[in-house]
Amino acid sequence: MDYDLINAQLDALIHDEPHFLPNLCNASALLFDSLPDLNWAGFYLKILTDTSGKPNGKSELLLGPFQGKTACIRIPYGKGVCGTSAEQDKIQRVADVHLFPGHIACDSASASEIVIPLHARDGQVVGVLDLDSPVKDRFSPEDEEGLAVFARILEQHCDLHPLS
Repeated sequence: MDYDLINAQLDALIHDEPHFLPNLCNASALLFDSLPDLNWAGFYLKILTDTSGKPNGKSELLLGPFQGKTACIRIPYGKGVCGTSAEQDKIQRVADVHLFPGHIACDSASASEIVIPLHARDGQVVGVLDLDSPVKDRFSPEDEEGLAVFARILEQHCDLHPLS
């Protein structure tokens, strides 16, 4: 995969636009169109309120811009691959999601997944980049490295912050 090209395309798409919403929309479309064997590419964003809009005192991830099949709307921190990545502030590259303890099956066709934390300018985790594949062991160390750079480009250009 030519991550230098993908990352250059992302940089060109978003370098003049600081708002995270259109940038994450274009970023998910770019990945979904550029990478083979994906059934989902998108974002979950940290939210600090419950479904009534009141502060909930705990962190959750709320579905953000994506390409692919319908998805889970809320994921608690520490749950599933996305919640674990956000809570631990660590990339999760999972060869077989069915073996991941507490995996949340938003799409039963997903077999492997990679999740990269996204950070605000102050360093706090504000969301995750999530890619799913129907192919086991789809994501390589090269994918992890290229997608980590992709996430850093988003962090540099976007005003990322928790949602309220």
